[in-house]
Amino acid sequence: MRTTAEEGIPVAIEEEEAVSASGNAAGPEGILGTRWLRDNEERYRASFDQAAVGILHTSLQGRILKCNESFARIVGYSPEELVGSNFQEITPPEDRDGGKAAAMHLLSGEVSNVSFEKRYLRKNGSLTWVTLTISIQHDDEGRPQFFLTLAQDINARKQAEELLAAAQEALRVSEERYRTAFQMSLDSINLNRLSDGIYVECNNAFLETTGYTREEVIGHGSIELNIWENSADRGRLVEMLNRRGVCRNLEARFRKKNGEMYWGLMSASVIELEGVPCILSISRDISEVKTAQDEIRHLAFYDPLTELPNRRLLLERLRQTVTASKRSGRQRALLFIDLDNFKSLNDTLGHAVGDLLLKEVGERLTGCIRAVDTAARVGGDEFVVILEDLGKTSEEAAARAGSVAEKILSSITQPYVLAGRECRSTASMGITVFGDGKESSAAILQQADIAMYQAKAAGREAIRFFAPELQAAVNARAALEGELRQGIRNREFELWYQPQVDRGRVVGAEALLRWNHPRRGVLPPAEFISLAEETGLIVPLGNQVLEHACRQLAVWSQRAETAALSVAVNVSPRQFRQADFADRVLAVLESTGANPKSLELEITESLLVEDLEETIAIMNALRSHGLRFSLDDFGTGYSSLAYLKRLPLDQLKLDGSFVRDMLGDATSRAIAHAIIWLSGEVNLPLLAEGVETEEQRDWLAGLGCHAYQGYLFSRPVPVEQFQLLLDRVREEEESGAAAAPWICRTGRP
Repeated sequence: MRTTAEEGIPVAIEEEEAVSASGNAAGPEGILGTRWLRDNEERYRASFDQAAVGILHTSLQGRILKCNESFARIVGYSPEELVGSNFQEITPPEDRDGGKAAAMHLLSGEVSNVSFEKRYLRKNGSLTWVTLTISIQHDDEGRPQFFLTLAQDINARKQAEELLAAAQEALRVSEERYRTAFQMSLDSINLNRLSDGIYVECNNAFLETTGYTREEVIGHGSIELNIWENSADRGRLVEMLNRRGVCRNLEARFRKKNGEMYWGLMSASVIELEGVPCILSISRDISEVKTAQDEIRHLAFYDPLTELPNRRLLLERLRQTVTASKRSGRQRALLFIDLDNFKSLNDTLGHAVGDLLLKEVGERLTGCIRAVDTAARVGGDEFVVILEDLGKTSEEAAARAGSVAEKILSSITQPYVLAGRECRSTASMGITVFGDGKESSAAILQQADIAMYQAKAAGREAIRFFAPELQAAVNARAALEGELRQGIRNREFELWYQPQVDRGRVVGAEALLRWNHPRRGVLPPAEFISLAEETGLIVPLGNQVLEHACRQLAVWSQRAETAALSVAVNVSPRQFRQADFADRVLAVLESTGANPKSLELEITESLLVEDLEETIAIMNALRSHGLRFSLDDFGTGYSSLAYLKRLPLDQLKLDGSFVRDMLGDATSRAIAHAIIWLSGEVNLPLLAEGVETEEQRDWLAGLGCHAYQGYLFSRPVPVEQFQLLLDRVREEEESGAAAAPWICRTGRP
């Protein structure tokens, strides 16, 4: 069988399962958060893998995306053999139409779930019977993503049913043979009069399951013995039998003699005994299956720490309330709540105390709202509240939402006693009012999130309502993201070059990105790089930068006067962390013919915070091919010295902020002096960025720094102007001029 998963699996589902089960974290990016998410993911996986019932995820096209061990055992394969295959491959041809019909009913929205029996082909070629319960999992906007199937092995019941059928036939021949089959069944079997439910016969399995004796059952009715938890369920059974003569897979709750409840799965048919219509029923205790189903649902939709709805369930309820508000015209509100300084509490008192605080906050939130409202935990220290039916006008709804928000804020700020010590916490809250049905659930959540950040910016422990101007900023950002994606596809980006000078000679250049925007003209990186980082577009963009730089290196290598030039390329942490980063760099070098020794990759200290060992390994792998590494913005991080002795670096870059301020600020001057001295002590070449005046250059030279980059020499310029600059420099050198007229403060060499 194929083991490659089908392309197009919605990654967002997997991500959201991890987040939705997230536990206490010191912020989404914290180490504690990662551990907590991992712990809860492991709990979910354990519940998935160890469930007594078979669990199967299939794509809308029928590909098996994931299954647990129980399902694999049912069909005789390993989970790895099943993933990537089509479930029809393990279905007998004569049984395939039933599965297709069920899928069509689900996709059409006619039903929320379907249950039916079918056979599967086991790996050894034998057939096995199962009962399937199938539902569709939707994304945040209600779009179907994949089928969730619960499979129960019913071979024993099928065998029992076959035995019963044989027994009914044999009843005419031999009462003794019927009695043997009846009593040896492992499932509960009984005969009741259709009219009043009086027990005519039952087997030992029924007596063992219910705890009654034969004398207590025969001659008495199921209603009299109070066996049905809900007598209406028996009414449903009788109605189906009267209408169809048979009932399959009726799930109901039953009561044992000792009062204990259990779930049963019942099938029944009508037979006549001496002219009296009776019900022949067979049932099985499925309590373990129902418990597993409930646990899986709880893990999927509730936060295990606070027991509040998680992000997935919140979005489903928000989608429902948006639809309801559109029909009724009544206004609702959404509150986005973020605890202030929660990371500090976690760091100082430990995550166990942080967990206690989150649980207490969840309880206080629930105590501040009505039963019809929803409080949910959507992240480490983030909570969301949906307030229902706040009035007909947005003004009225805003006033009521503000009152509830004040009540919540007051409750959260009350002292906490956690693990025997008193603690305090505050919160920042954003509110958005909705009700016209035009906004999507994702947009509503984003509006409240934006307002919450405005509350943070206002000094924390504050409440802010979403304002239209904030939405305008969001819309502009979304538009820019779309244009950025289009620009990457259309290759609208080019590299400009800023010379790097060492002792008066141009030795290389830093490649700096520019966007030739079709409407706005040439845009500098400050206009789009942060957005590219946040959206992940920095990866394909960075790949284009690397390709452009290497092609330019290959061109310069063809001319003697430029063959020795190096090019420095900035590499973002996200790009560096790609699994194939080193292979991609080497592939670009090979395809372009660029000399690896002429390529310098600039990294920042933010790359070093996570997984230093992996970073060093990647750097060493590339340096073995001749590439060089430079640490950019040196001196601005908080762990520079700790990393410096371990990193395989070829150069440090003194951050331009120190160079800019060093002549007028004693602190900047002292830091610059110390970094220059340190580079000499560790024998690492140093290049000073942001050199704009001769005084700065002369001061740096006096301290032993002779490599510079900055406006004193040239602004970043297109490659054609950079080439003119190089030609001008060469002419000056050949003429033996003492001055350096090629130095260009305006950027026009």
